[in-house]
Amino acid sequence: MKVTIHPSKLKGVVQAPASKSSMQRALAAAFLTKETCSLFNPGHSDDDIVAMGIIRALGAKVEMRDNNQVIVERGNDEKKDEINCGESGLSIRMFVPIIALNKKSIIVNGEGSLLSRPMDFFDEVLPQLGVRIKSDNGKLPLVIQGPLQPKNIEIDGSLSSQFLTGLLMAYAAANTRNISIKVKNLKSKPYIDLTLDVMKQFGLKVPENKNYEEFCFDDSTHNSQLTTHNYFVEGDWSGGAFLLVAGAIAGPVTIRGLDLSSVQADKAIVDALMSANAAIAIEAKGIKIRPAEMNAFDFDATDCPDLFPPLVALAAYCKGETTIKGVSRLTHKESNRALTLQEEFAKMGVHIHLRDDWMIIQGSERVKGAKVHSRHDHRIAMACAVAALKAEGDTIIEEAGAVKKSYPDFYNDLKSLNASVSLPYQQFNL
Repeated sequence: MKVTIHPSKLKGVVQAPASKSSMQRALAAAFLTKETCSLFNPGHSDDDIVAMGIIRALGAKVEMRDNNQVIVERGNDEKKDEINCGESGLSIRMFVPIIALNKKSIIVNGEGSLLSRPMDFFDEVLPQLGVRIKSDNGKLPLVIQGPLQPKNIEIDGSLSSQFLTGLLMAYAAANTRNISIKVKNLKSKPYIDLTLDVMKQFGLKVPENKNYEEFCFDDSTHNSQLTTHNYFVEGDWSGGAFLLVAGAIAGPVTIRGLDLSSVQADKAIVDALMSANAAIAIEAKGIKIRPAEMNAFDFDATDCPDLFPPLVALAAYCKGETTIKGVSRLTHKESNRALTLQEEFAKMGVHIHLRDDWMIIQGSERVKGAKVHSRHDHRIAMACAVAALKAEGDTIIEEAGAVKKSYPDFYNDLKSLNASVSLPYQQFNL
């Protein structure tokens, strides 16, 4: 699928998409509570749909009502022999420990880029917990047979915090006592805050967090009281970041539905925009942002690596040399994002240098329209689209449909903000 972005002047108001980080965690927690729960403002990205399919495969009943509510309730507990995680890195890392709670042998597979991502973590950790596991030399497919038996362990959190999210939920569901998970080199700590918050809201046992170095389930750790059977999926700062950068480049626009009290890591986009001297105003009804003369900035994205693509689009229009730390977190994404950003933005006249853990972006007075490729990476497609809004000439994005993974309404939302977007003959809606 090819999409053409024409230089545009944006205006209007748009609602941020639902957070898939929040949605997928909520689906897992709702399944583990074994209570009937309603999720409002649900997402409908490919990753959200995958997560719904996983809990169905594990025996839950999942019903979508009026596109604004998902009901999760206990089913017949019959589990399928094979579970497909699509291309969702969060789903496979979070659900594998939950799948391992079962005695049944289950095959876990995936698609696309997920097939090449390392799964050595499970090979190393799950056998320590009494789980039989077989992988394809550290890659998918996995064959897993539990039940998982919680024990004191130490894990490496340098690759992703998502493995820890799955273990915390599995330990909680196993009614763990007097056991802890020690973690070294934990990255993306705000995502663990989100995990613990979701666990609390759904009444799961929440461990004591000792400075993100140890998570203790002890005798004083009881299942928290289920605060509600209704859960509202918050707006997505990851997708909202692209809308905010679009407003800074080609606005003015107002973005609604982004909670400034959220624990989502990508809320840090606001700090980056302020550092760049963007014209941003936070109001009760939303975040207003418009173009201004912006300067280069320094930013540490180690705990929020998904911000690299929108930050690169922002830096392209900032005067001077922007530096972003955290390149080491970009290797095992849908693409090697550091190299992909460097190569695709070079086509648009934006020069990016990689130096150890740093990305250095040279702001350009002339961002050029070009033919670029998403590399099947949703965030690359969105970054190129946003940068194209003020480029000289049209930008054609090949494999533009990759945005379905996290933000299927992205192009239509841009159009609602007056962007000139040429879509295929069928409107891009799912």
